[in-house]
Amino acid sequence: MTDTLLIALYAFIGAAAAGLLGAGALLVLRRRSLIVSLTVVAAVAVTAMLAGTLTVAWAMFLNSHDLGVVTTVVAMAAVVSLATALLLGRWVAARSRDLARAARSFGDGGDFAPPAEPATAELADLTRELAATSAKLAASRDRERALEASRRELVSWISHDLRTPLAGLRAMSEALEDGMAADPDRYLRQIRAEVERMNDMVGDLFELSRIHAGALVLSPQRISLYDLVGDALAGADPLARAHGVRLDGDAVAALPVEVDAKEMSRVLGNLLVNAIRRTPADGTVAVAARAATDGDGVVLSVTDGCGGIPEDDLARVFDTGWRGSDARTPPSGAGLGLAIVRGIVEAHRGHAAVRNVPGGCRFEVTLPRSA
Repeated sequence: MTDTLLIALYAFIGAAAAGLLGAGALLVLRRRSLIVSLTVVAAVAVTAMLAGTLTVAWAMFLNSHDLGVVTTVVAMAAVVSLATALLLGRWVAARSRDLARAARSFGDGGDFAPPAEPATAELADLTRELAATSAKLAASRDRERALEASRRELVSWISHDLRTPLAGLRAMSEALEDGMAADPDRYLRQIRAEVERMNDMVGDLFELSRIHAGALVLSPQRISLYDLVGDALAGADPLARAHGVRLDGDAVAALPVEVDAKEMSRVLGNLLVNAIRRTPADGTVAVAARAATDGDGVVLSVTDGCGGIPEDDLARVFDTGWRGSDARTPPSGAGLGLAIVRGIVEAHRGHAAVRNVPGGCRFEVTLPRSA
């Protein structure tokens, strides 16, 4: 074995022994601060160099003077290395504490403000991830506040819409019971109409609760939009005649879709009823169906003559309880129809949207196209 290989072997044995001791120290101190870990790493590096050097010096039988010189040089290097490790550890630990304080701020409901001091690449990556998470949490909190506000609004309106007809039903039933009704048949017809309206309201609440609970079970089948729209127009025709509104379904293409016919009929029915009630007499409600511009879906639209929706309210149209008016009168409805539309469409992996057009607004439902 040559002298070079022998020196390398002695140096490796001494450095390996120091490295094993350092690894054991890191394992014991793994739960301590970053400063301690960096100090141990620096100490291991210096100790490995010292051990390897002293082992080689011992093997070469250096005299005491030369051995002292070598030891002094290595010791000075160790002192400098340990001091540098401590300074670096304190700097990194300070950046970590700043980042922890910033993260605590958005965890308590605030916004994340990244530390202004520079940090290592890993801490910079963590800062960017925390900033993105903070933005998502802020958006989630905004959605939660909006949802809670809409729920409170819905409960207020529903309680009013139920209490008012119930009071009327009580008065009419008492009049019939006491024989004070001048026209009993008219009272009975009005009672039946109020009961049917409340039954529809309860049905909408049940449907909306199924959608929100994820319990809406679909039974998709291949059907032509032409047939689906035709049935919906036929069902809405009596209401349109009563309001003096003309229904136009001439722009409906015979495109195939795979949907739950019953639920999609409800979507179209809600959109048509909403459009008819908000279109003035002698107005037109137009239904159209076409292929999406990307070719992967179909777009079903209902255009009314309501005069348009304020820009500030466009984002709230499909919210639960939104009516487009502060009036708490029965014709306003319970504000559930469009929320049900969005829920059913999204359950079909589609998208519902609304935009203003000259003279009114257009509700668009985008659905996946059947192969």
